[in-house]
Amino acid sequence: MMEHLNMQSMDKVAANVAKIRELFPNCVTERINNEGKLEHAIDFDMLKQELSDHVVDGLQERYQFTWPDKRKAILAANAPINKTLRPCREESVDFDNTENLYIEGDNLEVLKLLQETYLGKVKMIYIDPPYNTGNDFVYEDDFKQSADEYIDNSGQLDEEGNRLVANTESNGRFHTDWLNMIYPRLKLAKDLLSDDGVIFISIDDNEVENLKIICNEIFGKSNFEGHIHWRRRHNQPNDKTKMIGLVAEHILVYAKNSQYLKSVGVGKIDLTGNFSNPDNDPRGEWASKPWKVGSDQSGTRYEIKTPSGKILNEEWMGEEKTYLELLDDNRIIFPRNGDGMPRKKYFKYEREAEGQCATNWWDCNQFGHNQGANDCLTDLFGQKNIFSNPKPVELLRALMQIGNVKNDDIVFDFFSGSATLAHAAIIFNKERDCKVKFILTQIEENLDFAMSKASGKAKDKMKSAIAFLDSINKPHNICEIGKERIRRAGKKIKEENPLTTQDLDIGFRVLKCDSSNMEDVYFTPKEYMDKQQSLFVDNIKKDRNDEDLLFDAMLKLDTPLSSKIEKLNIAGKTVYNVAQGHLMACFDKDVTDEVITAIAKEMPSYFVMRDSSQADDSVAINFEQIFNTYSPQTVRRVL
Repeated sequence: MMEHLNMQSMDKVAANVAKIRELFPNCVTERINNEGKLEHAIDFDMLKQELSDHVVDGLQERYQFTWPDKRKAILAANAPINKTLRPCREESVDFDNTENLYIEGDNLEVLKLLQETYLGKVKMIYIDPPYNTGNDFVYEDDFKQSADEYIDNSGQLDEEGNRLVANTESNGRFHTDWLNMIYPRLKLAKDLLSDDGVIFISIDDNEVENLKIICNEIFGKSNFEGHIHWRRRHNQPNDKTKMIGLVAEHILVYAKNSQYLKSVGVGKIDLTGNFSNPDNDPRGEWASKPWKVGSDQSGTRYEIKTPSGKILNEEWMGEEKTYLELLDDNRIIFPRNGDGMPRKKYFKYEREAEGQCATNWWDCNQFGHNQGANDCLTDLFGQKNIFSNPKPVELLRALMQIGNVKNDDIVFDFFSGSATLAHAAIIFNKERDCKVKFILTQIEENLDFAMSKASGKAKDKMKSAIAFLDSINKPHNICEIGKERIRRAGKKIKEENPLTTQDLDIGFRVLKCDSSNMEDVYFTPKEYMDKQQSLFVDNIKKDRNDEDLLFDAMLKLDTPLSSKIEKLNIAGKTVYNVAQGHLMACFDKDVTDEVITAIAKEMPSYFVMRDSSQADDSVAINFEQIFNTYSPQTVRRVL
């Protein structure tokens, strides 16, 4: 039936709803219109919340998924913070050359800090958040505060200085606390993904339904790519207390933009199947599949005569002309000495070129299992039970494959734990001779505190981890396990492949989330009297150095934190040249016109200096004129 040509002008309302849905998928809901039909509509209360810096009251009843403090969780994602990332050279590996990052700190704060520099630049995110089993710890974001208090105190510690608390099943907010923890982090994560980016989220049975609903809300249901069931155990469970033994975990997969992702191509997993070459075909190893259609398929019916003389009249996979061409090309075989049903050859080299599509069932034999992951850490650390339930490298490597991660892409894990993603990325780069960069984020969980709250096997593993950290003279911090794993894994891979890993990046820059480099007077000058302001001549805290300021500038001025940093000496002053002139900075005092002129002649995209750095008033007066003369396009900023 032919459709009528729409003679009306464009429905602007529908177009605007579509635009809002693209920007804020959680603000589009469903309703019944005046004609009794289901239609999309704007949830104006939710849209107000997205555009507000305080909690908005007055949500109306509608189809939606909600829980206590959801609006405060949205506020938590949108609220600014006064924090920074400080470099730590002594804990890094190959600081000056590596393009990888290991960031210590609360991932909610880190995700906010990365928004400007890494907006739309991350190809793949993988996270393995706390599973909310009733025993695990969750991040304690204080949603009981007012909006202003939250903005001021986001990330505050409890009385014992810890950010992680046990979320027991007896807690009346068992699901609520977990949802409030994950929701703002996913909202921020979405903005970091590139247009062809993908996020993979590991989860267990307790929250998989809720997680899928909030992912549909945040990423849009149309961007749901699949639900992988990964068999994490290689052995048969024998738990007499359960009806159904738990052998599988869930991995939810969402694209940033599913339509665009398909247009640029999805990745394929390693080829599987039993290939051989019993007839010595010059084209190499092959396998075969039936030429006869299956019971739920339809094909083309014609007669085929087997080499033994049997006549077969069936429905076949292709037309008779195609069959004869394949037969002539030695691509049709007849098993059972020529008396069996015909089968079509497919060659290994062809399948390797095409790749193999992933399914939603991932077997442990191909994608690894928990025991193998534990064995991997035991091999690296020379000690058992260092970390509870690490993910196997094979699993993360395969996710990078189907995520179509390529050279120079960024992969990100903000619940990094034992740092499996970094290990997988190094192996991925070795195998493909490419440079995929990783960013890991992990909260500084105190293992002594965690052990005091744990019991059973979990407590024993924490004791083992603490003993190991003592043996290498490291603090009792989960981050130390992740960093040590990367060091050892990278070293091992290089030692085992000395000829092919000379340019392999096994380093990482350690950055630590900390309070702002600026004194409080910088943010709230009206609260300080003139006499008090004299205490803060240049607004910068006394314990911060030039590299602290440089990385703060990189965060704010669209400069990757892994950028190459060159230290220059210009007229006796230290000048930083970041990313080959993208950003230049000088934090020395008594900067003269000569220094400013030399920098301006380099025509950087950005230039940063201290507000108090000019040698005298004439330099301050000439500053703008010098740049307007030599590099008017340079964006100039002072601290």
